[in-house]
Order: sequence, then C-alpha cells, then structure tokens
Amino acid sequence: MPITEREQFIQNWEREFNTTMKVLKSYPANKPDLQPHGKCPTAKELAWRIVSEEPVMVNGALTGNFDFMNMPKPPASMQEVTSTYEKSHGQLVDKVKKMTDADFNKMIKFMVAPKTMGDMRSGDTLWMMMMDTIHHRGQFSIYLRMADAKVPSIYGPSADEPWM
Repeated sequence: MPITEREQFIQNWEREFNTTMKVLKSYPANKPDLQPHGKCPTAKELAWRIVSEEPVMVNGALTGNFDFMNMPKPPASMQEVTSTYEKSHGQLVDKVKKMTDADFNKMIKFMVAPKTMGDMRSGDTLWMMMMDTIHHRGQFSIYLRMADAKVPSIYGPSADEPWM
C-alpha cells in the first residue's frame, strides 16, 4: 500500500531534523554572538529561528492561525537552543501524525506575498516550513565555517567530513 503525502512529509521532515540537529550541535557553544554582517542575526538568533518557527508553523497548519507576533525569546545558551529543539520537535511530529488526510489537504489562509493572505493547503505550509528550515540550516552552515567549527556532511561530503 502506497504511503500518503502526509507520511512522506513526516519521513522527510524527520530526516531533515536529524541533519539540522547535527549542524546545530556542531556549532561552538562559546560563540553565540557571531554576526557575519549587521543585517544578519547572531548565530544563536538564527539557530533559535529554526527552533521557534517550527511550532508556529505546525500549530498554524492545524488551526489556520500563524502567530508570528508572540515568538519566544532565545534561551541563554546554544545548548538550550538545541535541547529545546530536541524536545519540541517530537511533540510537533506527533501532532502531524494525528492529522487526517483531510486535515493535511484543507485550505487555510497564509501569507502568499508581502501583506497578502491567500488560500494554501495546510500540507503545503508544512512543506514550506521544512524548506525554510533547510534554508536557515544552509545559512547556519556558513556560520560554522566562520566560527572555525567543522561543517558536517549535510547532503554529501564536506571538507570536514569527507566520504572517501
């Protein structure tokens, strides 16, 4: 029996979560304030963006209410950022596992352009969340290099984690 799109999403999301955890845990805890440019967030702020946006997106996909205005402040340390991610991610996966196919495919309102709301499938907001996490993880991998940390293999070998 073929798996549903929701099940495919969960499988991909779990794989990407594990990769993101590997990247976040590679960052040196003593350099949370690294900021490559004035328009860039600090390393801790960028890591926290990955962690704190996930519950907003999952809860929004479930309820149609995306509350980006009440985002929690980053914790004191990078270690707390990663431990929060480990704890919250599993709870969010459980919520998505409980969604029906109808829930996954229902139409909700979401931002589709600057100051513009439009109809979007709930499942598409979840796919967007995962892609946004991948995008921020890519940004964060540059911070690793700038912090003189080792960049782990993400989708293939890296200079620090060669495959051969």
